[in-house]
Amino acid sequence: AGMAAGLLLEIRRGTQSALLVIRYEADPPSSPVDVSVAADRVEVKSGGSCEVATLPPEVRLAPSSCRGLRRLPGDGLHLRMCLSRPPPGADLVSTWRESLKPQKNYVFYCQSCGDIIVKDWKFLRVLPLPSENWSALVEEWCCHPNPFARSTLHPQYGDCFLGETFFLMNSGSESHKSKENTRVVCKRCKTMLGETVSSDTIKYYVTEVIIQPSDGSFSPKPRSQFIQSMVAQCLVELSSAKSTFRFTLKGDNGKIFILIWLLNSDTLLVESSGSSSSHGVSTPFGDIFMPSSGPVGAWNAVKVLYQPCIKSRNKELADAWENDIGVHPLKFPSETCLELLLILGLSTTSLPPSLRHMNSFQV
Repeated sequence: AGMAAGLLLEIRRGTQSALLVIRYEADPPSSPVDVSVAADRVEVKSGGSCEVATLPPEVRLAPSSCRGLRRLPGDGLHLRMCLSRPPPGADLVSTWRESLKPQKNYVFYCQSCGDIIVKDWKFLRVLPLPSENWSALVEEWCCHPNPFARSTLHPQYGDCFLGETFFLMNSGSESHKSKENTRVVCKRCKTMLGETVSSDTIKYYVTEVIIQPSDGSFSPKPRSQFIQSMVAQCLVELSSAKSTFRFTLKGDNGKIFILIWLLNSDTLLVESSGSSSSHGVSTPFGDIFMPSSGPVGAWNAVKVLYQPCIKSRNKELADAWENDIGVHPLKFPSETCLELLLILGLSTTSLPPSLRHMNSFQV
């Protein structure tokens, strides 16, 4: 009793620094604790027992740089240090926007249940859409009336237009004679996949559909990991392209669900099993925070501050952000916004209590 329940190592690649938190089953510990930090491992001795956490090969600490040791009630021991060498850069898997290529055949799957939505579809052109407020910018730049005022960007047959959180495609032979703005749902599990934009154009959201080359095999990914990965990609891509770091996440009903402030995208988390308080909790997303391999896992993370806005919470702040030109709106299906809110909440509770809040925001 009183032995360490695990460790959490939060590494910043940019500064090559790390915060080590050693957490306990009992607080305060029942017997004295001896912590020793080596380049490749952390040892915790207490009351005759010893726990060793071996770090992943890409993480090497500089023990002589340890400083700022303190014990926070309910948290455990906090310790800051430097790395002896920089870890490799974040594994930038190609984003969904880069993975779609013209003249290749694709199969579209429902991410939630794996059912095939569209089979053997070949895109003749794959083109990025301009940003949401492009027509307002045209008026600023043109010395004559906006030539695009009465035309909307609709894909022709074989076109795929890439938005920030969705893609547009021409339904072509699958003549959907549906009105504008009707929901497109999976036939098997009834999940909302997108919506019809016109009689021949469908908008699919990237959080709901997996697109694989026809010659590849379908590999399902747990729902929460997929949502986190897609939303993180959007945040990182937009922050680097537009230097914007504040986002409103809206549902397909136009309501704001979450305010997100991106802090950094160079974080590497190293966690030993047992250090996350959410591990013992049964949730709809059982896959969220378990280490990727063995007793100690490492993964890349984006660190965000967020505020929930459901049930009129934070209404004044949400209104202020909505009218702020420096805040970028992102639209997803309303159900996915609720799922993301749950994922963020579970992520927050998996952190030591002292790291869960920054000013009025949750981390």
